[in-house]
Amino acid sequence: MNTPASSRHFVLAAGGTGGHLTPAFALAAELERRGHHVALITDERGAAIPGKPDFLPAHVLPAGRFGKNPLRWFAALKAVWDGRGMAKRLYENFQPSAVIGFGGYPALPALLGAQSMDIPTVVHEQNAVLGRVNRLMAGRVNAIALSYPDVDRLKAKYEVKTALVGNPVRPRVLALRDEPFPPFTDDGIFRVLVTGGSQGARVLSEIVPDGLSMLAPALRSRLQVTQQCRPEDLDAVRERYANHDIPAELATYFEDMAARLADTHLFIGRAGASTIGELTAVGRPAILVPLPIATDDHQAANTREVVKAGGARSIRQQAFTAKELAKQINAMAQRPETLANAAHAAWNCGRPNAASDLADLVESFGGADMMDVIRVGANNARAATQGIEAGQGAARERAE
Repeated sequence: MNTPASSRHFVLAAGGTGGHLTPAFALAAELERRGHHVALITDERGAAIPGKPDFLPAHVLPAGRFGKNPLRWFAALKAVWDGRGMAKRLYENFQPSAVIGFGGYPALPALLGAQSMDIPTVVHEQNAVLGRVNRLMAGRVNAIALSYPDVDRLKAKYEVKTALVGNPVRPRVLALRDEPFPPFTDDGIFRVLVTGGSQGARVLSEIVPDGLSMLAPALRSRLQVTQQCRPEDLDAVRERYANHDIPAELATYFEDMAARLADTHLFIGRAGASTIGELTAVGRPAILVPLPIATDDHQAANTREVVKAGGARSIRQQAFTAKELAKQINAMAQRPETLANAAHAAWNCGRPNAASDLADLVESFGGADMMDVIRVGANNARAATQGIEAGQGAARERAE
């Protein structure tokens, strides 16, 4: 295939967790589909995470973590400085039109290196609270892409350069968006999917089986559970379901999570950004239990939009008991139309064009003529456009 004349280079920088890398992979796929060349900067964990597109080369940079112990800050600063230098050497050869950060400490040296070379920078925030690295860089980047209309810890003076694009999700999950909600009748199977992130969550293993056992008999008799568990919890959870006579498929990891989600009537789990993005992209009602130790309590913030819309219910972990879980499920699934309405409410919160809109945004830098207007929320459309025009002006000045 011939490379289009408009083909350019972009660098994506993301910390080594699935929450940062999943949207980076989705953007990489969209940019590659448009004929661009893309490279990834991450850490050793990120380079090993499954799902990286084959066309995407990964460059591992040192990235210092700034914890609470000041004695370790010098080593962290040195790692950031070394990573910045390595990033600059990469940019000298790769010549990116823009560098896009997705949060996490590995994004910091990549963004600093780009700014020292006057390369446009964009950050994408997956959560409803601006993360540490994105907060640090918010005043220096050309644009801030958001996943939610309301984001905590975002200073008002930076709203002029924000764009509401959503959180890109995996193509296999997004393909389910146009499929109908699985039939749920008064006498049909009631399929429940339970996950707690890549390693499962012990609280879900301890509470969910007992909570499901307390459901109204009409619901309990129709249950079919799929649950992801930590390896050390697997046998105990299996025994609990057996004691309650509830059919359950358990595993530490499901390869075909998209297929599981397709058949799901109700999701129970954490409220990470990728989880919320996928639930709203597909339209699946949920009972969410935000991780209490999440930085800045961002998982609780992630639930606000979908809960307000009626697509989910949120239970704080300290209130997450078997009795409370049963109460909430009985309320959501007491009638088929109640659960279907919640599914539709969740679907309405989805932003299925997130990868495309984010690609439009990053293409607007570096002399691109492809897109002058990006799709943003009505409340910040003008502000985002002003921010992009400022970035384009800076790029034109460099070209001249």
